Amino acid sequence: MSTVSFSKVGVVGLGTMGAGIAEVVARGALPVVGIEINADALERGRGHLEKSTGRAVKRGKLTPDGQREILDRIELSTDFAALADCDLVIEAVPERIDLKRQVFARLDEVCRADAVLATNTSSLSVTEIAVATNRPTKIVGVHFFNPAPVMKLVEVITTVLAEPTAVAGVADLVTKLGKTPVTVGDRAGFVANRLLFGYLNQATAMLENGHATRDDIDLAMKVGGGLPMGPFTLMDLIGLDTCLGVLDAVYAESRDRRHAPSPLLRELVAAGLLGRKTGRGFYAYDGAEPETAETSAAAPAVAVVGAVPGIEGSADPSAADLVIVGEGAAVPDAVKPGTVVAFLSSAPVTDRAVATGRPGDVVGLWLPEAGTPLAEIAVTALTDPSAADRAAAALAALGLTPVRCRDRAGRIVDALRFPYLNDAAHMLGAGYADAASIDAAMTLGCGYPTGPIADLDRLGTARAVTVLDALYDESREPALAPAPILREHATAARPLH
Repeated sequence: MSTVSFSKVGVVGLGTMGAGIAEVVARGALPVVGIEINADALERGRGHLEKSTGRAVKRGKLTPDGQREILDRIELSTDFAALADCDLVIEAVPERIDLKRQVFARLDEVCRADAVLATNTSSLSVTEIAVATNRPTKIVGVHFFNPAPVMKLVEVITTVLAEPTAVAGVADLVTKLGKTPVTVGDRAGFVANRLLFGYLNQATAMLENGHATRDDIDLAMKVGGGLPMGPFTLMDLIGLDTCLGVLDAVYAESRDRRHAPSPLLRELVAAGLLGRKTGRGFYAYDGAEPETAETSAAAPAVAVVGAVPGIEGSADPSAADLVIVGEGAAVPDAVKPGTVVAFLSSAPVTDRAVATGRPGDVVGLWLPEAGTPLAEIAVTALTDPSAADRAAAALAALGLTPVRCRDRAGRIVDALRFPYLNDAAHMLGAGYADAASIDAAMTLGCGYPTGPIADLDRLGTARAVTVLDALYDESREPALAPAPILREHATAARPLH
């Protein structure tokens, strides 16, 4: 199949994202026309370009001459007519369908009939944008990730109307610009945002229902989940209004309650608390350093009964401050009243706590990821607060990082991680994208250390099914039922790849 080629590219909207796209194209030695709505917005766009390339010069990644060459390739204008000889025009205005339609109507008027028009939408329907134009066969989605000069992934979105040559031409250009294209169909959120925001929204619901604190959820996903930042830090960085917009768009299509925005998120946006850009979101950004408590108490004595991978106890159970009981083991009779008992389990332990006759002393304990120091302490409705405090102190003395949550299936990490992996498995099973594309979307687009399909193979489909079954049994949430492809591969004891 032949593809169209592009020798001059237009970009409409020179905010942070649009200016970044213009810079990427200009770095690829192509002339660029950047369009803004008025002179003030145009100067802001010029500022974005100069600041971004200036940072590259300061870091030694670009010479002053190289910066000037890039900027000289970008023609800036407030006149749409300047786009008349562009082969490809990329729209990068705010995520409002009415605004995007206005832009494409204007592009229809000024651009050549054979020009390809692309939208950088992150969540809206490309098809809906396309059918409002006079050239629906030449409309393509091209979703860059912020910051565009740095992030390698670009999602190229085709529609049932788009000419394959136009889609292939955009993907080819993306490759020539040094990026990695992933071509997918027109589904709200595409790959990366559909997977990412389901997870972020679930984390917000977890906070809202009191399952765990903001800090413990963020810490758990960084230390135990291996992510570059926790969900609330990430949402504050993205902007809570952007998060809400993406979730609204995906939910409007999917009607999956995982994408129905948490009331807490909607409340924060209504209050104007949008994250870093407003100085406050889930966190306050006032420059103050959080206070840390210092302790000088003697290290607690820890005993281990049964198999507890990753923890070694040195104390006799009769003299221990904390007794960790492995799965399948029993609490020794010698354990004194008042000693904290931690049952190693990812499942609720309240019934086992009651059976001990000393439920106030009992917590659940889970180590969700081998090789990481995270220790999740599950507090039951009967746990004495001092018992949870003593368990946390003892685990910290062993070099572990304790976090606390309620006594629910999956604790924190598994309860957030496996539904996200399940979403990816559904995507794979439906044929929407292949394993390599799904993994590339999350590693290159979201900075994840590994992709979800690779993670499922590493953690095991059998474990995924077990955790998801437990989450579904507890909540009866349809989205938490294991994807058929997961159950099939778990039964066959085969990886997804």
